[in-house]
Amino acid sequence: MKQFFYIAIILSVFQSCDYFKSTEEEDAIARVNEVYLFKDDLKKALPENLSAEDSTIFANNFINQWATQQLLVQGAEVNLSDKKLEKFDRLVQQYKNDLYSKAYLEALVAKNLDTVVSFEAASTYYESNKEAFKLNENLIKFRYINVDPNRLDLEDVKKKFKRFNTQDKKELDSIAIQFRSFTLNDSVWIRLDQAINKIPVVTIENKDELLKKSNFIQLKDSLGLYLMQINDVLLRNSTAPLEYVKPTINQIVINKRKLELIKQLEKDIKKDAINNKQFEIYN
Repeated sequence: MKQFFYIAIILSVFQSCDYFKSTEEEDAIARVNEVYLFKDDLKKALPENLSAEDSTIFANNFINQWATQQLLVQGAEVNLSDKKLEKFDRLVQQYKNDLYSKAYLEALVAKNLDTVVSFEAASTYYESNKEAFKLNENLIKFRYINVDPNRLDLEDVKKKFKRFNTQDKKELDSIAIQFRSFTLNDSVWIRLDQAINKIPVVTIENKDELLKKSNFIQLKDSLGLYLMQINDVLLRNSTAPLEYVKPTINQIVINKRKLELIKQLEKDIKKDAINNKQFEIYN
């Protein structure tokens, strides 16, 4: 951390050659020895949409902070040993090189990286690494609706909810706006804790009812009647299904491609430099 602090200080000195010009000019607004702060420097730093009062406060703070930094840096240049200053210069140069190299590589990667992961590619990775995809949470596929227990067609709604054929789903979808809350997409795996958070009537005492496959649950509280149907269950330490971990696999595959692309780019850049006589190693 201390090293990074020193790097930041020395960087500011290097930048002063451009950012804080060292020759006297008419638009200078502050000076520390032979280093000047100019109106344009302050203008670039000033946030937009500040009131006149806030702009004045910001400007005063900016100038004082700049002066303090310059005094500390110039004091360091005078009082620190040449060996230490040389070390900082090397660190600054390495930091600059790292920033430039990383930024350039990221631009090349963004232009050339294939970020589309096909189902076949994800499936291949999944099958080869199944042991890495053990669940650390319980998953369920379920549907639920929260309805008014006094609605006149309650029994009909229950019947359609439990049977849930294509026509039932269509009809329930068409009246879903009447439900206080609902989830009718029961083909997607979700974490048990997500279901518990979604349905307040589910408690520590009865949550295990949601882990019983094909279980129909009916619970009531002051907010209404909850109908729940559990379609499927996967318990902790089971192998996670592909559709559940595919987003993770996609990121893994893309990251692997990125690393491989970076290696290839670095290799090609060096090869081109050698071919163009831009890089030579002397014996």
